[in-house]
Amino acid sequence: MRATARAHPNLALIKYWGKRDGALNLPFTGSLSMTLDGLSTRTSVEFLNEPLGDPRGPAGTGDTATLNGAPLEGAKLARVSALLALVRVQSARAAKRRARVVSQNDFPAGAGLASSAAGGAALAAAAAWAAGLAPTPTELSILARRYSGSACRSLHGGFVEWVRGERADGSDSHGILVAPSTHWPELRMVALICSEEEKALSSRDGMRRTVESSPFYNGWVEAAAADLEKARAALLARDLERLGAAMERNAFRMHASAMGAVPPVLYMRAATLAAYEAVLELRRRGTGAWFTLDAGPNPLFLCLASDAERVAEVAGEAAGARRRIFCTVGGAVERLAEEGR
Repeated sequence: MRATARAHPNLALIKYWGKRDGALNLPFTGSLSMTLDGLSTRTSVEFLNEPLGDPRGPAGTGDTATLNGAPLEGAKLARVSALLALVRVQSARAAKRRARVVSQNDFPAGAGLASSAAGGAALAAAAAWAAGLAPTPTELSILARRYSGSACRSLHGGFVEWVRGERADGSDSHGILVAPSTHWPELRMVALICSEEEKALSSRDGMRRTVESSPFYNGWVEAAAADLEKARAALLARDLERLGAAMERNAFRMHASAMGAVPPVLYMRAATLAAYEAVLELRRRGTGAWFTLDAGPNPLFLCLASDAERVAEVAGEAAGARRRIFCTVGGAVERLAEEGR
């Protein structure tokens, strides 16, 4: 009873920031993302022929998990086990078996590059498949959302909208495909890796603090709805200038609401702003590139393939970037063949 899934992170063009229900990971606003090729998480889940609750396992569950070879413990392992528990409820085959989870990222975790989105999508898919389930894409999206909100968008390839939903049980809050990966093949997302260190304040805790204490949060929620409408229309029209402007505006509004929290939630660093200012100057000179930032210090820029090298060179030099990653539009989660099986 084993399965392996590979999923890509997604970059929110219009952000998700803040939950109206923390237990179910239900957002206050809808969001829009681009699935990123060039970055991925590979996760294997195996339901062992050993009883759940084996005392050899941590926290009394018997589940074990590793990320990039390092064991997960405490709250991180508890999140994995909580997702596995949702799968066990649906599968008689897996119901009483402990699980072994092995994940590998090919990009930094906890650095603002949506590692939890890719990880949650890969975990949800691998767990469901290992348990013998055959969920629909919508069912997988809802399952992944329970691990990490933004993971519901990484089940799909291309451009995905996370519908806010209205039902209290979250059954109408999931990712839907807005446009496939083939919709805009010339589009690129340039990621500058200025720091590979895990951030001190998680996105989950940063969101909670912002919602609870920032006087600017309600304004962010109201503005995000309009940003989403404009960005979706621009995306479908393949209008880079309008899409980039909506994306950049939305990112700054999100971070402004976070910086208004008590104490402030601050993910930007000097390198982040240096890269932004360098690309802003490029834009003044006619290069179409726009800035965004998730909950971390590493800036990203939306542009066309013809401008990507120039954007990476100028912004990377200004920021002192350690690495430059060029992302095309990525595909949906996929099941990988099991070697030797």
